[in-house]
This record gives sequence, structure tokens and C-alpha cells, in this order.
Amino acid sequence: MSKYLEISNLTYEYPDGYKALNGISFNLDEGDSLGILGPNGAGKTTLILHLNGILGAMDSSIKLDNMEFIEDNLAQIRKTVGVVFQDPDDQLFMPTVLEDVMFGPKNFGFSDEASMKNAVEALNMVGMNKYQNKAPHHLSFGQKRKVAIASVLASKPQLLVLDEPSSNLDPSSRRELIDILLSLEISIILVTHDLPMALEICPRSIVVNGGSITQDGVTKELLTNDKIMKENRLELPFGFALHHLDEE
Repeated sequence: MSKYLEISNLTYEYPDGYKALNGISFNLDEGDSLGILGPNGAGKTTLILHLNGILGAMDSSIKLDNMEFIEDNLAQIRKTVGVVFQDPDDQLFMPTVLEDVMFGPKNFGFSDEASMKNAVEALNMVGMNKYQNKAPHHLSFGQKRKVAIASVLASKPQLLVLDEPSSNLDPSSRRELIDILLSLEISIILVTHDLPMALEICPRSIVVNGGSITQDGVTKELLTNDKIMKENRLELPFGFALHHLDEE
């Protein structure tokens, strides 16, 4: 399978001089799911904001399906790479759920009819179709998260990038979210502190620490390596390793 996403020596320094990324390089095959793990302040969110041109210079550090990250391709890049932010309120701002989910495809040039069709399909995918006419601010946090994902899926992206999607979810909502992500036939990049979620969704993970990739490998092997976990300030929930990882 061809390399769908290629990142080569990606470096980024904020205007205040803080170097958030230092020589990041990795590939992602089409249809694969990749976890991005690491402590707070490691550079994970900065990294994913480069993937659809929100941050950074448009240059040859990133290639998507052999498409170069240049200004002329920015609209296509943002259609192809859908980013779901940590706070769903950053993405929901229209009067109704349906209008919110239609906003993306309409902005990318889909007709009103196609935008409606895509929005309904996306809401069905996340189990929120019956809330079409509800105001987003009346939804629970877990429902808002689903609608935010639908609002990205409605534009038919080929790569879905999620930043801490399980944060602030109750166990039932978290389970529903995992099942939704597992059902998608799409490439996924998952940035998360929820290591069991990464284990369930992403066969492979990279560990980012201090703006660099310190590990790249099979998620289960990374999470069962005490040295790697300690060096990168990662920790599984109490009892999880005993019941879910070591039994094999």
C-alpha cells in the first residue's frame, strides 16, 4: 500500500522563539489508524495543526496523497484532512445541528442538495440524526462531540484527525465514540492521553516528547514497555495492564 501521508523533517518554532517541533518524520498508509501519544506540552497539537495548514509554512515537509502542501492546494488539503478539535464548541456555531453539519460541505463547494445529503449521512454515522433541528448548545458534551465529528465527516475527508476526543466524556459516551471511530472506513490520526482508546483504535502509535518523535511502533508493545512509558510520562489506568495487556 502506498504512503498516503508523508512528513519529512517537520520543524516549527513559535514567534516567541519556542521550538515546538524538531525534525518530525513519519508516514501513514491509506486506511491506517495512528495514535499520537505523549505528555502535555510535547508538541502533539502543534503537529496536527500542520496537517491541514492551520499552522506552519506551506512547504515540502508534508505530502498528502502525493499532493504538496502549497498555498494553491490549501482548499483541497483542508477538504481532505478533517480536524476535530478538543472542544466541540470551537466547531459548533450555527442555530441548528443540521446547519452546523452542512456548513463544511457548503464551504467546500458542495451544492445545497449534496450538503444536505452528506450532513444527514454523517449524522447517521454518529447516531445523531434525530437531533437535526436541535440547537447545539442544548446538547450534552458527548452529543456535541458526535456532532463535531459529523461536521467534519460531512465534507468527505480522507484523513480524520482527532485531538483528545475522549476528554470529558462519561464511560458510555466514550464507548460510543470508540465504536463510531472503529466503524469508519477512513484514515485516522488520534491524539490522546487515553491510552486504552489508542490501543483499541490504533495498531501503531508514535510517541512525541519535547517536540521530537521518541518512539514509533506497535501500540501494545509501546504501552507494555515500562522504560518507554516512564521516560515519556505515560501511564495506563490502574489495573488496566494486568487485565487487558498481560493476559496474552
